[in-house]
Amino acid sequence: QVQVEESGGGSVQPGGSLRLACAASGNIVRVYAMAWYRQAPGKQRELVARHTNNDDTTYAPSVEGRFTLSRDKAGNTAFLQMNSLKPEDTAVYYCYVERVFHTSGKWDDYWGQGTQVTVSS
Repeated sequence: QVQVEESGGGSVQPGGSLRLACAASGNIVRVYAMAWYRQAPGKQRELVARHTNNDDTTYAPSVEGRFTLSRDKAGNTAFLQMNSLKPEDTAVYYCYVERVFHTSGKWDDYWGQGTQVTVSS
């Protein structure tokens, strides 16, 4: 019904940059919010950044000032620009598409499959 495709993960040295992309497609009337979460080995999944249709963007304190979340005009694609990366940013990053309204009038939430980000020298 809805597909969530992530791209842009990879390996980078400390201080480097990566840009993640998340595209939602399918039976979509509109999307309320898009977010990125991450999960490091042995740790719980945590919110990295979230953007709503009210143009409200929230960042985790650990990434504030280094990461920037943006969305395209249609609101179905999100980008996470990650600068000044640190080893502690290493994790699997998941896109979360929140309150996807369908033509049926119903809504659902969707997760992407995850993309690995590794920061290491």
